[in-house]
Amino acid sequence: MTIHFIGAGPGAADLITLRGRDLIAACPVCLYAGSLVPEALLAHCPPGARIVNTASLDLDAIIAEMAAAHAAGKDVARLHSGDLSVWSAMGEQLRRLRALDIPYDVTPGVPSFAAAAATLQAELTLPGVAQSVVLTRTSGRASAMPEGEALENFARTGAVLCIHLSVHVLENVVETLVPHYGADCPVAVVWRASWPDERVVRATLGTLRTAIGAEMERTALIMVGRSLGATDFDESRLYAGDYDRRYRPVGTAPRFPGT
Repeated sequence: MTIHFIGAGPGAADLITLRGRDLIAACPVCLYAGSLVPEALLAHCPPGARIVNTASLDLDAIIAEMAAAHAAGKDVARLHSGDLSVWSAMGEQLRRLRALDIPYDVTPGVPSFAAAAATLQAELTLPGVAQSVVLTRTSGRASAMPEGEALENFARTGAVLCIHLSVHVLENVVETLVPHYGADCPVAVVWRASWPDERVVRATLGTLRTAIGAEMERTALIMVGRSLGATDFDESRLYAGDYDRRYRPVGTAPRFPGT
């Protein structure tokens, strides 16, 4: 048997990989983070599956469910929102499973920042504007930020920032970023990206607090960067007519002759 950790995507039930969907359908046990994973995904579970909402369980109880399934020889679909590589608390579960010699694997999911960028219809990395995207957050009760990963350190790079779990400290975020990006820098706040009740506020760092007002919830992503809504940027050389590529040789002496 195997514990299958599956990225359940940002919210929309159809934003899940085919592999993830098929694993859910094949597992007689499903553990899902009910506070963030849409219940519509549970429709993929096989008839009679044991379905457990882990929102109210602590780590010991979650591992106990996995160990019981392992003892019974039953595969487990373990659903986490978004993608498992960031802020999923998967690492501590894997460490426990290794100690218990319980096999597991990991299936990636659509991360929330990608869903938010799709909502904004934005390419975050535009030639001559931005070529780096930083996924970060501010310190919270669950996890403090390591020394050196302060928001102002990332802001000094000028990269596009995708700031998670921080809308409740929006004023501090704005005050930290304005000296580096300027008050006119585009910003967007996306609540519950891809969910039916998704909401978006577009503004600048200087107008964001007024644009949002007092209505702020924790399940939001703050995106800051010059590429948001940019129209004056260079075209990529990738599709330039005179750009010599392996699959489109150009000139009398192409780099990849005979390809």
